Amino acid sequence: MRVLLIGANGYIGRFVADRLLADPAVQLTALGRGDDADVRFDLATGSPGALTRFLDAVHPGVVVNCAGATRGGARELTRHNTVAVATVCEALRRSGCGARLVQVGCSSEYGPSQPGSSTAEDAVPRPGGPYGVSKLAATELVLGSGLDAVVLRVFSPAGPGTPAGSPLGRLAEAMRRAMQSGDGELKLGGLGVQRDFIDVRDVARAVHAASLSAAQGVINIGSGRAVRLRDAAGVLARVAGYGGALHELDNPQGPLRGAIAHPRSDSEHVAPVAYPYPDGCGSWQQADVRTARDRLGWRPRINLEESLADIWMEAACRI
Repeated sequence: MRVLLIGANGYIGRFVADRLLADPAVQLTALGRGDDADVRFDLATGSPGALTRFLDAVHPGVVVNCAGATRGGARELTRHNTVAVATVCEALRRSGCGARLVQVGCSSEYGPSQPGSSTAEDAVPRPGGPYGVSKLAATELVLGSGLDAVVLRVFSPAGPGTPAGSPLGRLAEAMRRAMQSGDGELKLGGLGVQRDFIDVRDVARAVHAASLSAAQGVINIGSGRAVRLRDAAGVLARVAGYGGALHELDNPQGPLRGAIAHPRSDSEHVAPVAYPYPDGCGSWQQADVRTARDRLGWRPRINLEESLADIWMEAACRI
């Protein structure tokens, strides 16, 4: 099976590449903007016609799109998350390869959820920020393309390679700095947020399963369990062997973009942003993952403690 992977150098894309390369039945080609891609192509600026010619030459059976941007203004997010997907869909429509499309979406497309609820695929999306809007627009393009396509809405990915700017990445860095300086007290903010963390290696397994399946539409990929960031901090402290005290900073105006802080930067509060929760998902998100189980035969295998241990191992290497 020939698979074209777009975005192989991204956080999720790297693990998807590893998973696909481990399958002896897969012949993998990576397309991206970097020099190490098999084929260099910028979806945000390249034409559908150029991509069509490449598809006709390579003739993949599956196209997996892990590319996109998580930061930047609305214009940049739209260019990399929406326009890029429009290029992929149009190129596939024009091509004679008949490839199946696996699009990696995200839970920010749903927006805030009612605390205690599990979000199913039929929930009405109400993204709370420009990132979620740009990803939702991409999903709608895929669903309306008429292609053999599936969108995997990934909840909060965790594990090795977790970006330093993510909540768990900032948490690990704050703990590393506290241990390095011998601080016996770590003050953190914004720990009341609850998210559905899913290990990035389990996400890669889901992408692999979706590539082999006939499932179409939207499928949630998560653990099915919301975890309070405060509890994740406690697990991380245990994994790291941090014996100091964890204190949550009071924040009456709600979570801030840079809420997790080093204890010596208490006075350097970051001003609230337009969307109190940077991912636009409010205080709670939890996936209903029954569709992934029923249609992909997929279940998460890696628990959060293992994911946090891997995050800590990478942070500890910087001590």
